[in-house]
Amino acid sequence: MKEKYMLREVFDALPSMVFVVDQDVRIQEYNAAAEELMRSGRNTILQQRAGEILHCIHSKKAPKGCGKSPKCSDCIIRNSVTQALQGKRVVRRRTRMEIMQNDHKTEIYALVTVSQFSFRGSPHALLVIEEINEIAELYNMIFICPVCGKVQDDKKVWMQVEAYFKNNWNVECSHGYCPDCFKKEMKKIKFSSKNRNDLPIID
Repeated sequence: MKEKYMLREVFDALPSMVFVVDQDVRIQEYNAAAEELMRSGRNTILQQRAGEILHCIHSKKAPKGCGKSPKCSDCIIRNSVTQALQGKRVVRRRTRMEIMQNDHKTEIYALVTVSQFSFRGSPHALLVIEEINEIAELYNMIFICPVCGKVQDDKKVWMQVEAYFKNNWNVECSHGYCPDCFKKEMKKIKFSSKNRNDLPIID
């Protein structure tokens, strides 16, 4: 019993929204972070499809709710749950969710992670939705010089793209020629080689 309460405390301590869902993305369980967004009672939330309880605008447009509108075929959450339950152990994708909050449409950029597990002989999926609005805003506000290609960071400092990603994301960059630049560089090498061959030989 003590272990059960501890798992519940850990579940609720996770800062991201976490759901346990079935094959139709119906909610079987959820944590405190998810409850804060949904603002509904437990009896209302359980067994509802995720799109309906998250107030997805597409679920509102279909009479039969979440999973039944034409847009639902492209839903990252629903497709990720399906893939995970079909055997892909972990599915991780970024998405832009359009939901209704206080009668206004709101966009949420999210990182969706789904992993499968079995409970009492039935397949379930652990669905984690992590809000990444701040990261999305940074992507949308990157200033790049059209001449030298340097990037400006949030402190108005201009630097090489490699330095920007290293300083802000701790990402190491590697280099390789794209097909167009490879062709251009090869032409330069051939032209340079031809010019050297055409030079007069001086004894």
